[in-house]
Amino acid sequence: MTQVLFGIDRLLADPVLRAPLKGKRVSLVAHPASVTLDLRHSLDALAVCEEIDLTSAFGPQHGLKGDKQDNMVETQDEVDPVLGIPVFSLYGQVRRPTPAMMDTADVFLFDLQDLGCRIYTFVTTLLYLLEAASGTGKSVWVLDRPNPAGRPVEGTTLIPGQESFVGAGPMPMRHGLTLGEMGHWFIRHYGLDVDYRVITMEGWQPEGPGFGWPDSRIWINPSPNAANLNMARAYAGTVMIEGATVSEGRGTTRPLEVLFGAPDVDAKAVLAEMRAFAPQWLAGCAIRECWFTPTFHKHAGQLCSALMIHAEGAFYDHHAFKPWRLQALAFKAIRRLYPDYPLWRDFPYEYEFERLAIDVINGGPALRAWVDNPAATPEDLDVLAGRDEAAWRAEVADLLLY
Repeated sequence: MTQVLFGIDRLLADPVLRAPLKGKRVSLVAHPASVTLDLRHSLDALAVCEEIDLTSAFGPQHGLKGDKQDNMVETQDEVDPVLGIPVFSLYGQVRRPTPAMMDTADVFLFDLQDLGCRIYTFVTTLLYLLEAASGTGKSVWVLDRPNPAGRPVEGTTLIPGQESFVGAGPMPMRHGLTLGEMGHWFIRHYGLDVDYRVITMEGWQPEGPGFGWPDSRIWINPSPNAANLNMARAYAGTVMIEGATVSEGRGTTRPLEVLFGAPDVDAKAVLAEMRAFAPQWLAGCAIRECWFTPTFHKHAGQLCSALMIHAEGAFYDHHAFKPWRLQALAFKAIRRLYPDYPLWRDFPYEYEFERLAIDVINGGPALRAWVDNPAATPEDLDVLAGRDEAAWRAEVADLLLY
């Protein structure tokens, strides 16, 4: 088994990589999955490194410790009780680092495990940090980590004007990049002036065993509901359920690994309709009928009929699996079987008050319009998304580091 070293591992092991940090004030952006090969948290590992003067830290959505379970639960600033340094929340009173926060360091080490999906907010946090550093002389280093969803690209591109905290820019839902690579795209696309570098991984093979997540490394939740690799693979589709009234499995032990759950929808009938309408989008995984009763969140305390995704083991085909299309198909099947079902959830998603949550999530109304249009075909969505997917692959081809 080939051992894969992440950016943090290489930085700690190589004095030459650390040399530019000597005499600089250093800050770390981290979360619970920011751990080394031997499972030390990056904050602890850097704090005992003699050449590094750690002067602050930042936590993204769910917090540095990952203790905030649900979406839109804010974290407050605090002082680390052991190190005595300020820990700033980038999901509390602010989403963007303030000038006062930026004044606490000269070099910002960004060490967040991502899921390879536009809506996963850590990618937006990277953009906001780069924008805050632009033109200031501050340095941003990404300590690179794998994209567990691998290189496949899927989904429509966010429409200009639809940017939000879950939509950092015109990229498809499943972007196929590591955060180190994404930083290069942000700088080029937005014309940012940042001293930027990537501490690359050693031994990571996007097409190797695990197809994104190396089998030599332990999975640690980067956010509370990202419990395993199956969830990471499915997330570019299942995250859309946050904009729907059906359950994504929050309040169970397997959130965001289901296509839906609801007390008033017949999962067996929905699966049959999916197979009849677009069987090709079911490829690359197994779909299993199941039941659950959420302990909290949507349909709490009610028995829900559901469909679970298994993008794992012998059922998984990395290049055939299309989670965004699969989830679109589940919505479409529900709409075809229950034309008047109140499918779309109307609430202020990520503090966006004017647009429906499903449109915020998708960076525009195209997905919802396709689901709701009785005449829309699978080919219509393939054409719409396929054009955007091809354009994105061409746009980022020169930025791939692995």
